[in-house]
Amino acid sequence: MREHGPRLWQWLQDGAHFYVCGDASRMAKDVDQALRDIAVTHGGMDADEASAYVRRLASDRRYVRDVY
Repeated sequence: MREHGPRLWQWLQDGAHFYVCGDASRMAKDVDQALRDIAVTHGGMDADEASAYVRRLASDRRYVRDVY
C-alpha cells in the first residue's frame, strides 16, 4: 500500500471504496495504519486528521473490513 501510496490516495480522492479481508489481529491493524500514513504523506494531514479521515471512510462505507 505504501509503495503505491500516491495512486491509492488519488483513488480515494476520486471516490474509491476500500475492502479488507483477513486477519484481525495483525493485518487489519497494519492496513489501518497504512491508510492513516498515506493520508498524512499524500494528503498533507496531521495524525489526528488522518485518523478522522479513515473513520469517515468507514462511516461512509467506503472502507469496509471483513476481518476475523
